[in-house]
Amino acid sequence: MERREFIKRSLALGVGVGVLFLPKGMGRAVRRAGAAEEAFPDLVALKGAAPEAMFDRGMKELGGMGRFVRKGQTVVVKPNMSWDTRQELASNTSPSLVARVVKHCLDAGAKKVYVLDHSIEHWENSREGSGIGDAIRSSGAVYAPAERERYYQDVPVNGGALARTMVHEALLESDVLISVPVLKHHGGAGVSISAKNLMGCVWSRWDYHSKGLQQCIADFLRVRKPDLNVVDAYRVITRNGPRGGSPDDVAAMGSLILSPDIVAADTAGSMMLGRKQGEIEHIRLSAAAGFGEMDLSKLKIERIVL
Repeated sequence: MERREFIKRSLALGVGVGVLFLPKGMGRAVRRAGAAEEAFPDLVALKGAAPEAMFDRGMKELGGMGRFVRKGQTVVVKPNMSWDTRQELASNTSPSLVARVVKHCLDAGAKKVYVLDHSIEHWENSREGSGIGDAIRSSGAVYAPAERERYYQDVPVNGGALARTMVHEALLESDVLISVPVLKHHGGAGVSISAKNLMGCVWSRWDYHSKGLQQCIADFLRVRKPDLNVVDAYRVITRNGPRGGSPDDVAAMGSLILSPDIVAADTAGSMMLGRKQGEIEHIRLSAAAGFGEMDLSKLKIERIVL
């Protein structure tokens, strides 16, 4: 994309070139070596480098992966891996980012790292076409097959719309969950970010759509809330999501969001797509249920331009 077109699209989405996307006036966290955990930022927003480089820097600001993954633990990394489309179309998470997340987990001492997504298009074509198959093999992760109902267990949810659902066994048995969505528009949910990404851990998406998509997305956090959220906003689908399919649907934002707070991460991501704080229903419902903080002005935010 030419610089002129990038500037045009960025401004249309409220994203200034060379300026981080989050609203002005929000506090910047200051962390010192050896500081208590509460001194770390609640959210790190980065811009201006490759996804893996931004992730390295973001994890440093958050205190390192050892803060989230302990030696001998089992980790599930949950990217978007549902579509058989090339990387430039931004339907799936960046493979290099997935590989770097896995590396950080293994370096922190994880016993095993699974990469999981119940793909919408053919699972093998999606895994390989997205480039994430190569990332799994090169990083030392284990692919968690998700295309058969036998991999799922029925669990109670007791949410506002979702009473029960079939959840992938790897998720239920893991010690740590890291959600690594690609930021994109979604025709039904408004946006697809970290909470929406977790639909790839259940067997039946039809349950969500038939019972109330927005409430069900929020309800699932009763089953499992990610320990860390890494939002890939390097290339972003701004319309015709979640699959997209045309380069005209994609804006090059060159950014990354990291936060242990799924509501904060999704709020920041939705604002990158031009949505107002609190506009997306499932984010608002998740905040109301106590799963995170939607008011970004209350958070310690570290903004970094690389």
